[in-house]
Amino acid sequence: MDTRTLVVMTGAIFILPFFMFSALAGQLADRYEKSRLIRTIKTTEIAVMGLGAAGFLLGDYIFLLVVLFLMGTQSAFFGPLKYGVLPQHLTREELTGGNGLIQMATYVAILGGSVLGGVLASLGRSAPVAIVFSVVGLALAGRLAAQYIPVAAPNEAALKIDFNPFTSTWALMNDSRQNRELFILISLISTFWFVGATYLSVVPTFGKELLNANEQAVTLLSAAFTLGIGVGSLSCERLSRGQIELGLVPPAAVLISIASFDVWLAGTPLRSAVQLTPETFFGYPPALRVFGDLTLIGAAGALYIVPLYAALQARVEARFCARMLAALNVTNALFMVVSAGFTLLLFQLGVTITQLFGIVAGLNLAIIMFGMYLLPEFRQRLKIRICN
Repeated sequence: MDTRTLVVMTGAIFILPFFMFSALAGQLADRYEKSRLIRTIKTTEIAVMGLGAAGFLLGDYIFLLVVLFLMGTQSAFFGPLKYGVLPQHLTREELTGGNGLIQMATYVAILGGSVLGGVLASLGRSAPVAIVFSVVGLALAGRLAAQYIPVAAPNEAALKIDFNPFTSTWALMNDSRQNRELFILISLISTFWFVGATYLSVVPTFGKELLNANEQAVTLLSAAFTLGIGVGSLSCERLSRGQIELGLVPPAAVLISIASFDVWLAGTPLRSAVQLTPETFFGYPPALRVFGDLTLIGAAGALYIVPLYAALQARVEARFCARMLAALNVTNALFMVVSAGFTLLLFQLGVTITQLFGIVAGLNLAIIMFGMYLLPEFRQRLKIRICN
């Protein structure tokens, strides 16, 4: 199998559990005390990483794909707990800041994992042992951190669990559509994952083929997105003025599209005659320009998604909170799968990477305009912010 096929297959294997188990995960998170569940799931992660360690030492790729599926399963069960526990430990005024920290930490971890994975994989014969110590060590650190999570009472202790993944997922998605306002919030959050997944999937190709950057310099482009997410997440609480501010969402969406249009307007950059390294990357104007655009997309993305998460947590009925967040997990996974298919289709039609940025920018603007039409609160809050 070629590398591109393997990359697509591994992505599909990791996302599949979110479709299969998110509904059950949401039910369990609403049915039982959350801190204990989190500790149980983090303990399970140590076992899964132990299996991963065995897979790396044996050099068995098929076994590692099974481990990847188990890791996706663990993540599917952890998601509703991670976001569902916040409303029980934070006040309404603190939800924006709490979600901002969660988003920042998530993207820093994604970037850190990508960089660390590349570094460890380049160690040659020492790579398997180094990977084993890293993944098991990180799992142990996560379990230790989970020990300090305060008790969070069940949302609905009498809930009857449906273990059938098909009927429970169908019922969950039907329930998520009953509340029109919450369904709009879920759809807009998933739109961000669509945009983010699309951009992050083409950034490595952009760096290598269009800019002639080496692996380390390409990482800087991914770091730009993460840097933006961090800045935007930390700024969100201050800009929200201690409340859940949906008025930030429309201008943030517009900023995402403006930065994306700039990548399109720049066109296909003149390929550097000498391969770019981290030392020479910022001295090459096209590279500096796209770095700035990706940083702005990340910052605006945080200002877009953090208020939406906080609003969803604050407005959903408490007894149904984790299940609604599980429905969000399913929708996010669906939008990421659609993103992959959408990107492949555009490339088959001959669309360039920079043109793809322009197309996604237009789609993003259309979606936020439609969202403002469906939920007038966006327009009302934006008008109040402008007037004040």
